[in-house]
Amino acid sequence: MEFDKLVDATGLNCPLPILRCKKGLSEINEHQILKVISTDAGSVKDFNAFCVQTGHELLQLDSDNGTYTFYIKKREN
Repeated sequence: MEFDKLVDATGLNCPLPILRCKKGLSEINEHQILKVISTDAGSVKDFNAFCVQTGHELLQLDSDNGTYTFYIKKREN
């Protein structure tokens, strides 16, 4: 999937992947896509809840050997 910005949060534990995601979203325009890579198993639950609470859209979640890749579409302001 194409994306506009990458945030690498590998090796970081909660809440750092979400905090890095928030920073990444603040650096892109609405409707652009942020790719976040995380190795924190709890991030699956965290990113789902984050998107529901903030209105950003989780477009895709890929999981491969303990690495989780999220594609998040920034909401309209």
